[in-house]
Amino acid sequence: MSKTLFKNARIIDPATDADMRGDVLVEDEKIAAIGAKAAPAKISAEIDVVECNGLVLSPGLVDMRVVTGEPGAEHKETLGSASRSAAVGGVTSFVVMPDTHPVIDEATLVDFIKRRGRARGDVHIIPAGALTKGLEGKHMSELGLMKNAGAFLFTNGGRPITDARVMRRVMTYARGFDLLVMHRAEDPSLGQGVMNESDLSARLGLAGIPAEAETIMLQRDLALAALTGVRYVMDMASSAHSVDLLRAARQAGQTVGGTVSINHLLLNENDVGDYRTFAKLSPPLRGESDRQALVRAVAEGVIEYVVSGHIPQPAEDKRLPFSEAAFGSSGLEALLPGLLTLVQTEDLTLMQALRSVTSAPADLLGLWQGRLAIGAPADIILINPDRPFVFDADTMLSRSKNSALDGRRLQGRAELTMVSGKIVHRAAA
Repeated sequence: MSKTLFKNARIIDPATDADMRGDVLVEDEKIAAIGAKAAPAKISAEIDVVECNGLVLSPGLVDMRVVTGEPGAEHKETLGSASRSAAVGGVTSFVVMPDTHPVIDEATLVDFIKRRGRARGDVHIIPAGALTKGLEGKHMSELGLMKNAGAFLFTNGGRPITDARVMRRVMTYARGFDLLVMHRAEDPSLGQGVMNESDLSARLGLAGIPAEAETIMLQRDLALAALTGVRYVMDMASSAHSVDLLRAARQAGQTVGGTVSINHLLLNENDVGDYRTFAKLSPPLRGESDRQALVRAVAEGVIEYVVSGHIPQPAEDKRLPFSEAAFGSSGLEALLPGLLTLVQTEDLTLMQALRSVTSAPADLLGLWQGRLAIGAPADIILINPDRPFVFDADTMLSRSKNSALDGRRLQGRAELTMVSGKIVHRAAA
């Protein structure tokens, strides 16, 4: 039996609002004891002791939105490279979007991702099933069979379902099986631009995407969610109006939620700067008032889930004129430091920040991860919240070394990452 003792830690468990000093004992893959009396009376040589020196000990992060290139575009990202990048960032579980080649739209592909993830990954890799065949928005996938195969979440990835009748059918079926539906709210007929529609886009001479492209589709989705009673999550909110719509729906008693990417919490449209393609994202970065509204929404719990929005793109697809460059940013290694930076600026408390990436997404997905409790999986990270650094995309372990946060001064990072009782990352001194 392998044993690890984390000594003298500040233990934070958002699942129980616990914030205390003490130790955590891990035996094999589980947490065996927590608190002031967790350490054995006699510490034998067989116990690996990690001296925490008052650093924060937290559940590992659960990232609900990660795109990889495997299968079909392994030059962008493999499950293995994404897993290693996740471990460095303190992410111990992540959901793989179905935007692959072939699309994850049947049970055999769900099983393939699970098996390949176990074989190649340092962290837990959870497949999401496609809502429609080929993500084409026309014919519903075999949702029930994919659930039985191990899909925890169902989405159409980056391709919205525009046909309201198809969306209603999907939601009705999902409600019958108690499936979680996450959908990207964007009207493609209005979303033909390359950045936020504003005075800035006009000055830069770039085609804009209005916030209404998002809110019009969100209003439709919320109406259909109310009609069908499905569990619905908006995929990556970007505007203040979307926050208002989600707040109103929740106040009306709907079982709805939303995610936001760390990029949209830290950056705004001005970060596009002089045609900076690393900041070309979908949904686009919007105005500063939108960014502030999104941060407040996380603090208030209107938006409960923060994601990396990890969409790796190789250099040859990013180092192009802005209008031609691909959308996306590698974000697995930026998620935790980005949130800790918002804690440093007092926009979020440490408990709020960690809850949005631990217990909240774990509870939504029905996972036993995301908490520090006796008997829970030993998915644990040791955080130094006071370690400033400049984020350098070239040092990322992702195969696609592009990040909207490249060159940004961030605060705090994971010093150690443990998954199922095994240490998979230690930061250099």
